[in-house]
Amino acid sequence: MLTATPLQRDLLLVGGGHAHALVLRMLAMQPLAGLRITLVSPSSHTPYSGMLPGLIAGHYSFEDAHIDLARLCQWAGVRFIEAEAVALNTVTRQLSLPGRPPLVYDLLSLDIGSEPDLDSVPGAREHAIPVKPVAEFWARWQALEPTGLQAADALLRIAVVGGGAGSVELALAMAYQLNLRSPSVPAPVISLFCGAAHILPGYNRRARAIALQALVDAGIHVHCGNRVSRVAAGRLALNNGSEAQFDHLFWCTGAVAAPWIGASGLTTVDGGFLAVRDTLQSVDDPAIFAAGDIATQVQHPRPKAGVYAVRQAPVLAANLRNILLQRPLQAHTPQRGFLSLLSLGDQRAVAERGPLAASGAWVWRWKDRIDRGFMSRFTELPEIMAQAAGDALPEAQAATLQAPCGGCGAKVGGDSLAAALAELRESYPLHSPAEGADDAAVLAAPASGIQLQSLDILRSLVSDPWVMGRIAANHALSDLYASGARPTSALAAVTLPFSAAQIQQRDLVQLLAGALDEFARADCRLVGGHSLQGPELALGFAVTGEPMDHAGRLLHKRGLRAGDQLILTKALGTGTLFAAHMQLGADGRNLHTAILMMLQSNFAAARLALAHGATAATDVTGFGLWGHLREMLLPGQGAELALESLPVLPGALAQLAAGRHSSMHAANAGVADIGATPRHHIVFDPQTSGGLLLGVAAAAAPGLLAALQEAGYAAAAVIGHVAALSPGQEPIRCV
Repeated sequence: MLTATPLQRDLLLVGGGHAHALVLRMLAMQPLAGLRITLVSPSSHTPYSGMLPGLIAGHYSFEDAHIDLARLCQWAGVRFIEAEAVALNTVTRQLSLPGRPPLVYDLLSLDIGSEPDLDSVPGAREHAIPVKPVAEFWARWQALEPTGLQAADALLRIAVVGGGAGSVELALAMAYQLNLRSPSVPAPVISLFCGAAHILPGYNRRARAIALQALVDAGIHVHCGNRVSRVAAGRLALNNGSEAQFDHLFWCTGAVAAPWIGASGLTTVDGGFLAVRDTLQSVDDPAIFAAGDIATQVQHPRPKAGVYAVRQAPVLAANLRNILLQRPLQAHTPQRGFLSLLSLGDQRAVAERGPLAASGAWVWRWKDRIDRGFMSRFTELPEIMAQAAGDALPEAQAATLQAPCGGCGAKVGGDSLAAALAELRESYPLHSPAEGADDAAVLAAPASGIQLQSLDILRSLVSDPWVMGRIAANHALSDLYASGARPTSALAAVTLPFSAAQIQQRDLVQLLAGALDEFARADCRLVGGHSLQGPELALGFAVTGEPMDHAGRLLHKRGLRAGDQLILTKALGTGTLFAAHMQLGADGRNLHTAILMMLQSNFAAARLALAHGATAATDVTGFGLWGHLREMLLPGQGAELALESLPVLPGALAQLAAGRHSSMHAANAGVADIGATPRHHIVFDPQTSGGLLLGVAAAAAPGLLAALQEAGYAAAAVIGHVAALSPGQEPIRCV
């Protein structure tokens, strides 16, 4: 009997909104055996909309106001794919993502929010900054602050188009933050343009009066009853014929859905929002659920507000379980009204419910307590206790009756393998294994008469199989690049977790498509391989190559000469960052940066190393910088490392300081006692798909470094030099 139930079905959660964040938490606390859950989101962090005004005003930090989805998924045992959905095919049950194979689902849930309507006013899309998606807005606001906002020494004109709660809060938060600038800097001119007769439609008269007075007190010019008809560079045209000038324009009016929702053929309502039943299912497709702004309950339509998404979450979580367990679904009836807490910028707020309204600092403190309480659900994650018994998918129970076989009986099923390879041949016809290939690949002998081979296998490091395929391919190819070779062919070694045949086929497509994406860039053909079933995913490649240099010149590990400069092409820190991730201690933004670094090929770096006469090269991987540099040194040679010059990934030193080490760190560090600071210990950190460590003559080092940085290796740095070794001296010294 297996200890873990083989995976049988895929649930895709598309979007990291409030509802899905809560659903993830609920499903993790009550897992369903045999179900694989995947969250797809364009960013590792999702903002909590209730704290956005406080974030802009400076009352909250980024971490206060954002849910770290990468951390939440790691805790919940959920796959996290950082990508933006662009299309949905309900017939084939496929979700399209840019630049990669679509994800196949058995059950789908949407919580992607809404966005301002930029197309109803000519010029708005070209010249306005939309406030949704919030993550995109925050990034653009941050990009403006250092140069266009905070540092401005001239009169700054900001226009906000809207009139609802979001635009009022935004204008007040901006005014508060910008008025904190130096007294020598002129106060900004902020104007709020509201097409309606008054601000805050739907709020009672007293709440509107309180908010309007706050706007006036903050020096914000309010223009009501006159809609924006056209936008041009730096200029708004109003429907009464007047114009207003601006330096920055923020758009907060109208809410529409992503266009691919309507393009899917599913029934939508005003603004392109998905029409759902009270069970939160699409009115057309029972396998598709939705919550939050993207959904409109046709029997109970409500305004687009985060409070409704939060209230939908328990029903959504229950119904996703119920439909999989073939149980009756629950109906959700949203409340007719809700308590509204509106931030006034300066740590005051107004509370409104029905005909009542109140304001003051005490309301802000009340709102702050509620908001922080909500966010604590995602920062203070409970320990998930293993359950002796629990629910399982009906089809999963039979899958646990027989223990898996060994030997060739552990191979992935032939039909799944053939179907996956056929799909891959369509996208990568020149670099995939040929149909009907022989048992052994026939390789042409290179003209140089020299072939190089290497083998690398990785356990799964990231939960996205497509990204894992890319990382594994780059990791394996780096051994060839470190030798000055270009790849020509590769053999795959894949271990897929015990799963239903359709799950294995989906995983195989994603894994190998990621690898083929990298192989195609290097003109390397995948000629075959072997697949197994096992307890966890692993992927590796045996790669074959030939010299890049037409003369057959190669790079060797042991070619360093006295006085050579040492250049490292990528930053260090993947080991400690992913160890921290396993312990729920890593920031998703830092993981994203690390993944981008691992996806950077060393191919161009190797070419440049050869062109600049590099004397020696190796790739920095499991033994860390210290261990691989030690392998490069000949007897009698030593090296000096400039610790402060070492390029380090964001967050890596902080993780080492917190004692979060890779499992291989202790073995690496046991070879030398050089110091206890994080910068000392980063040299022992094992790397995955790390950079090249190059030796080059001192005269050639500046040219090589400049060429590397121009080629995109932004972290490349001279980190030390080869020095004479005195008797009794450690071969590597840190200075």
